[in-house]
Amino acid sequence: MKNINSTRKLNNGVEIPLFGLGVFRSENGGEVENAIQYAFEEGYRLIDTAAIYKNEEGVGQAILDSKLKREDIFLTSKVWNEDQGYESTLKAFEKSLERLQTDYLDLYLIHWPVAEKYIDTWKAMEKLYKEGRIKAIGVSNFNQHHLEDIYKIAEITPMVNQIELHPELAQPELVKFCESHGTLLQGWSPLMRGKILDITILQELSKKYRKNIVQVVLRWHLQKGFLLIPKSSQKERIQSNANIFDFEISLEDMGKIDLLNCENRTGPDPENFDF
Repeated sequence: MKNINSTRKLNNGVEIPLFGLGVFRSENGGEVENAIQYAFEEGYRLIDTAAIYKNEEGVGQAILDSKLKREDIFLTSKVWNEDQGYESTLKAFEKSLERLQTDYLDLYLIHWPVAEKYIDTWKAMEKLYKEGRIKAIGVSNFNQHHLEDIYKIAEITPMVNQIELHPELAQPELVKFCESHGTLLQGWSPLMRGKILDITILQELSKKYRKNIVQVVLRWHLQKGFLLIPKSSQKERIQSNANIFDFEISLEDMGKIDLLNCENRTGPDPENFDF
């Protein structure tokens, strides 16, 4: 965790950046393209998008305009719920590649565990992985029993599980389960949609470490071993979010943040979603 270019090794040996840019709700076109340009200038190299974000075209254009080598960028996308199933996943993947103007993805995820579909979806992703068209495959918003279903039939173990993670939803049992199977955790909504700003202990730690509350929370994520993809389209925030590699939270203070866990979700529950 020395700098923004630090990586972790996935269970297949691929190196994934610890830190990247999420582009959820970044508007296709100028907004997402500018955000990615700001991020690249700051040293970010991981970009996380999804078909449902409706901005893959802008992401692809930003990568082309950046003049960076494609192999120096770690690009993630996700198959949306209505496209799940074996053949439809293969088709959805092709459409994502076309929009992103690339011939491979570094990571492809099943966006949500759609009942009676995610097993066939996983088999399609294994096919694409074996063909060398994806460097790593994983899931998103999968709870333990969803993962157990995958592990039973998988020829290839999921490399990443991207889930809602923040101080009030640390999901320790799921984290432990994933780690025991070599599946890394990547957190979305790390800032609780802004609600972290109202938490007293985080305000106190912000003063102690002379960092803003967002930086303290992002640093907590890194020290917990989570991969991190905070979203922003503003240049100053993209820069500020990355300024977390010059301090360390003590074990005692990490424990204080851990005590905030109360299983409070800010997003949909993987056990009960209707989209």
